[in-house]
Amino acid sequence: MSVFNRISDIINANLNVILEQAEDPEKIVRMITQEMEETLVEVRSSSARYLADRKQINQRLKSLKREVANWESKAEIAVNKGRDDLAKAALREKTRFDSVITASEGDLTHIDVAIGKLADDATQLESKLQGARARRKALIVRGQTARSRMKVKRQIHDVSFDEAFGKFESYERKLDELEGEIESYDLGNQTLSEQIQDLEKDEYLAAELDALKARMGHSNQTEQTNSAETV
Repeated sequence: MSVFNRISDIINANLNVILEQAEDPEKIVRMITQEMEETLVEVRSSSARYLADRKQINQRLKSLKREVANWESKAEIAVNKGRDDLAKAALREKTRFDSVITASEGDLTHIDVAIGKLADDATQLESKLQGARARRKALIVRGQTARSRMKVKRQIHDVSFDEAFGKFESYERKLDELEGEIESYDLGNQTLSEQIQDLEKDEYLAAELDALKARMGHSNQTEQTNSAETV
């Protein structure tokens, strides 16, 4: 397959359709990217060869044109000397070089056309390659994310994982019970400071109780006095 056909196939290929039909899109993108990179290298190599050929033909054309000018000058000299036979021979040589120039210029035209096509195709191929590279990165990220999520989902629904998590919760409950037992011991073993604080609270409550009784006693005495006066 020629480089032009390969480029045409790649440029005209619908990457989305290829990926939809592929079992492993990431692998397909990697293969397509590699194919594009290899083709792009070949395109540049072909362009370099064409450029070298064009340079060589241009140099050859300069030499041929000098030969044409030389034989035309000789023909003119022969005519001036009255030697038509030599003039015809010189013109014959000039015609031969003219034919070679015409053929070389035709080759040069074909080369220029080929270089132009390669340049256009290389531009399109480079654009496709950038898209494929971007798609490859996106697929890799999506693939990694999907695999990570699948791993988590499998663990969540895995029986052994549930058992392990159940044991973890059981151990956590045991720690809660142990900490509660420790706190119960603390309740029965107050510090000296805490005991004194309790005494102070008791004294405060006793004072409040006495004050309440006093108020209540005064109130009862007042009610009894009022009742006696009424009688």
